[in-house]
Amino acid sequence: MLLARRRDPRENGGVRNQSSAVRAIPIPLPLSDEGFRRIAFLHHQLAPSQAAYDLVWTHCQIVGTLARDFAQGYRAAMGRKTAANSELSTDSGDTRPVNPWGSAFPDADLAYLGGLIHDIGVYRVFAEDGISFEPGRYIFHGLEGYRILTDEGYGEALAQFARNHTGVGITREDVVRQGLPIPADDYTPRTIEQEIVMYADKFHTKSRPPKFVSEPAARRSASRFGEENAARFDALVARYGIPNLRPLADRYNATIL
Repeated sequence: MLLARRRDPRENGGVRNQSSAVRAIPIPLPLSDEGFRRIAFLHHQLAPSQAAYDLVWTHCQIVGTLARDFAQGYRAAMGRKTAANSELSTDSGDTRPVNPWGSAFPDADLAYLGGLIHDIGVYRVFAEDGISFEPGRYIFHGLEGYRILTDEGYGEALAQFARNHTGVGITREDVVRQGLPIPADDYTPRTIEQEIVMYADKFHTKSRPPKFVSEPAARRSASRFGEENAARFDALVARYGIPNLRPLADRYNATIL
């Protein structure tokens, strides 16, 4: 069942210049039931098919839940530290990875909201069948999502959840070295909440059927793009920990890789 008429793509730096029929307003936090419904409605309006909606919206809810859990766990861990050791240090003898966010406490509500919207651009990279992805287009889904969210009035801070979540962060050097067909720029998280959503995204797939991804499997996936990529993933594991995926996998009747 088609949910929204597909428009012909007009390429603009790799991003389809499309205007959704939905005009969203900024979503206040903590997210209310009405706010949740607004986001679900945006997903529904953008989806080219029921199958696409089910796949992407379910994935985003899972990532949002994981992101909120990571943020809450991180806040609790930081709260247990004393002022003297609250920040990861580079002092002699301390081999822990540097924390780029210092003593910042993530907003768990914002991380959850970021998870719900991070893959909104995926609807723009489906093939005409509304089920499979268009070959060569998936790399653009972050930029597509950024365009959708800014056009819909969500603002720069929320739109960056879509722009800056791919992989374990795409740097300008990555774009150039790998010859990626996106503008040469930095697509790494700008805030701790964006980083948490990016990390949470690594633990669930949009394959058919969707699957949860264990930490070893997620690391193997990251290492396919080089040891530097694997090291970035290891730093995320050290910072936020390894999620217990079993309750979510049972809830969604999904396997864990």
